[in-house]
Amino acid sequence: MRMNSWQDGVMGTNCPIPPGWNWTYEFQLKDQIGSFFYFPSLGLQRAAGGFGPITVNNRATVPLPFDHPHGDITLFIGDWYTKSHVELRNMLDDGQDLGAPDGILINGRAPYRYDSALVPDGLQYETVGVEPGKTYRFRVHNVGISTSLNFRIQNHNMRLVETEGTYTNQQNYTNLDIHVGQSYSFLVTMDQNASTDYYIVASPRFSNPRWHEVAGVAILQYSNSKGRASGSLPDAPNDHYDKYYSMNQARSIRMNTSAGAARPNPQGSFHYGSINITQTFVLKNEQPLSINGKRRRTINRVSYSPPETPLRLADLHNLTGVYTADFPAMPSNAPARIASSVLNASYKGFLEIVFQNNDTDVQTYHLDGYSFFVVGMNYGEWTPDRRNEYNKWDAISRCTTQAFPGGWTAVLVSLDNVGIWNLRAEKLDNWYRGQEVYVKVADPLGYNITEMVIPDNALYCGLLKERQKPQVHESNSKSSAQGDAGWSYKLLATMMLVVAAVIFS
Repeated sequence: MRMNSWQDGVMGTNCPIPPGWNWTYEFQLKDQIGSFFYFPSLGLQRAAGGFGPITVNNRATVPLPFDHPHGDITLFIGDWYTKSHVELRNMLDDGQDLGAPDGILINGRAPYRYDSALVPDGLQYETVGVEPGKTYRFRVHNVGISTSLNFRIQNHNMRLVETEGTYTNQQNYTNLDIHVGQSYSFLVTMDQNASTDYYIVASPRFSNPRWHEVAGVAILQYSNSKGRASGSLPDAPNDHYDKYYSMNQARSIRMNTSAGAARPNPQGSFHYGSINITQTFVLKNEQPLSINGKRRRTINRVSYSPPETPLRLADLHNLTGVYTADFPAMPSNAPARIASSVLNASYKGFLEIVFQNNDTDVQTYHLDGYSFFVVGMNYGEWTPDRRNEYNKWDAISRCTTQAFPGGWTAVLVSLDNVGIWNLRAEKLDNWYRGQEVYVKVADPLGYNITEMVIPDNALYCGLLKERQKPQVHESNSKSSAQGDAGWSYKLLATMMLVVAAVIFS
């Protein structure tokens, strides 16, 4: 969202949308293409659905780096619980973990009955119809709660071509790990015998082995198919004794430096590897901590708590005491605390962020308003000499990245997008428990110089709730006009549009 964190749809920039109200997002897509998705950003509401695709196509003047596919297919994969998002939230509030999911869904549907002992009869499953000999673009999004998934299509190679707005070096995968919040698009050619249908599989990764019985399974069906899919599912990676398998797979995803994307000039024309780093944040997460009697998640031992007044609104109206700017940029052994604290970043600077994962689970981080170059990842503690390992030429540029347990991931960001931007854990349980921070990128010249003005339809809440006017709907003006700006946090929905861009000046 170029120069417009007002449209970001998170508590740091937007008041929640009251029940029965509506709010229209308007933002510029000039500097991004590719595959993204939107979802509600409060209180685990994504677990109840409400997500959908955002596909940004090339302008006609910028050619695709591959032939136009015969069709475009979107698949949402994710873990699923029979409990409602309210029940899941109550479990977290009570200090419990969510435990194993009850299933893996593909496009909101149950698995095909590939095993009569595991999958009940009569469930609705997803079927993807295709024509033999044709090539299709599959856009795959992990919209789940907390489970990394391995995605594969039986007997078919998947040629990776794009991830989260960047065209990739094209290479074939038989399977790919897709972590929570990540998006990929593949070209898949229908070059197999149509004697039977084929399995499309999403199965848990980096989890208790018994979770693997909850695989999501859809059907790839050729138009001239002669029979149903049967037999065993295609194998997931057998890497129990090879902790580098998934990491090396992630490292293999590189930027196509010669392709144009949002602009005609090649993606590789921005020489990020030759820019001096001006600021470094090392952000360490660890296992859950007890703070004030509550089980919380932290970054640098700070567990974020959103204030009732959005940070950006507080700044605009010169309110003090809403948040502090003392979020530690480096790990420390300070006592863990709950705070509404932000990181200050320098406009026009070149920021290095290191995600140090000292937990036992894979973590996934997302930064709103930007794409970043994923220049390095490895196991162990990050130190400055690890910069010698960085990829300084064709690192993938994206907005969501994983950090493996006991390891680190380093990204580089060109800070050319003014605003207050959310940086968070994409696992919903960790995010809900405070594993997030806001990065404030302010223009020293002041407001309304390089940032869009506040929209006319802005909502007000918290310390500014008296400014909010009732929203009247023609169909139900009485009930809508009764909305109050002091709405309950747990009943509100703010839509998060998961789109990001690197904006070159």
